[in-house]
Amino acid sequence: MASGAGAGMMAAMTDFALHAQLQRDTIEVVRWGLSLVLLMNARQWPWLILVPRQPNRRELHDLAPADRAVLIEEVARAGAGLDRLFRPAKINVGALGNLVPQLHVHVIARFADDPAWPRPVWGTVTPEPYEAAELSSRLELLRLRL
Repeated sequence: MASGAGAGMMAAMTDFALHAQLQRDTIEVVRWGLSLVLLMNARQWPWLILVPRQPNRRELHDLAPADRAVLIEEVARAGAGLDRLFRPAKINVGALGNLVPQLHVHVIARFADDPAWPRPVWGTVTPEPYEAAELSSRLELLRLRL
């Protein structure tokens, strides 16, 4: 059996469960070192959500310092990937958690002609889910290029 800090991280990831709202609203893209990377089912925006795979984390300060550093690097990786793939006007990053208390970070590619620009995406426009073929194509692109 493993011991030390690595064993604690593995146990935490084993105990991890995704919040029900995130299960309903997203599709899994990939698993990185710390985060489960999800695609928001909202075709208007390339929108990723990173969720640290640790139980009972609500705030950034609930993560160990080393895990916070990993999360920030993964958020930067997601943002750079969206920037490279979609060439947006801006990458929005936010960790709100008012409705979903589980720690998660939104990384959203924004365009000057998107339906919510320049306002936040939340509460401005009803998200339109991806159609099956479009979702399959988007997931393939993200899995290959992120």
